[in-house]
Amino acid sequence: MIKRTLYFGNPSYLSLKDQQLLVRLPEVEKNDTLPESFKREAVATIPVEDIGVVVLDHKQVTITQALMEALMENNSVLITCNSTHHPSGLLMPLSGNTIQNERFRAQLDASEPLKKQAWAQTVSQKIKNQAGLLEKVGINAAYLAPLHKNMKSGDTDNCEATAAVFFWQKLFAHVNGFVRYREGPPPNNYLNYGYAILRATMARSIVCAGLLPTLGIHHANRYNAYCLADDLMEPYRPFVDEIVYDLVAKYGVNTDIPKEMKTEFLKIPAMDVMLDGENSPLMNATQRTAVSLVKCFNGEQKKLLYPEFA
Repeated sequence: MIKRTLYFGNPSYLSLKDQQLLVRLPEVEKNDTLPESFKREAVATIPVEDIGVVVLDHKQVTITQALMEALMENNSVLITCNSTHHPSGLLMPLSGNTIQNERFRAQLDASEPLKKQAWAQTVSQKIKNQAGLLEKVGINAAYLAPLHKNMKSGDTDNCEATAAVFFWQKLFAHVNGFVRYREGPPPNNYLNYGYAILRATMARSIVCAGLLPTLGIHHANRYNAYCLADDLMEPYRPFVDEIVYDLVAKYGVNTDIPKEMKTEFLKIPAMDVMLDGENSPLMNATQRTAVSLVKCFNGEQKKLLYPEFA
């Protein structure tokens, strides 16, 4: 089942009733000029079991502890946004799998060669997907082929960085002065927003698979609680990059991200990707990727399962 992504960008009261997320709008409830029938119709309910991601993007959103507890029990993730309407916080379950202890141990005991090989597979697929996106938008990406085909264990030649320089120069060559870095000028803000949704989706899948999101196969920042999510999401980034490319063509580059664009980003967990020869919703694909890492840790297989850019 495809889980829903919910976005709240207006004043709202969010609570739990009969295992349903109950949405009430204070601006409607406090308006005495509106008929009671209209007020009743303005109340919405969504089954908690159908929810995968919740985005809170207004300072006057109130959410109850009971609802947060139900969301965590359902392995949903909660994203909070800051004053500039960019994702700034992520709340997710501490436990999402019945045999979590066993999988934690396998993850902690994973050898360095295994992790380096997993990282090489990850970077190779990321570069291959970057090439696929460039070719899709009419840009020759032959330069990237030897980088993903001749990947060494642990990416000791730093092919990821080499590919990134080429990829960003080509993809947004039409955007004057574009350089990809987090605090850079637009459309960096579009990329950051999309990646935040992707990161939350991947983090959810990692927890559901019974793994520690903090312990990465490559990333190891002591201040980063989601190193593994940052590792496994790498081959998925080009799917977000395509969305941003299309949004730049449609809306141009702006400091603010209008609601119409956010709507497109909220579709990321449900967008189709090609995985193992079949179309799959991205959220389902991230779950299969996380499970494939579990199998690698357990010695059941040697290859991670990642989507391919079609």
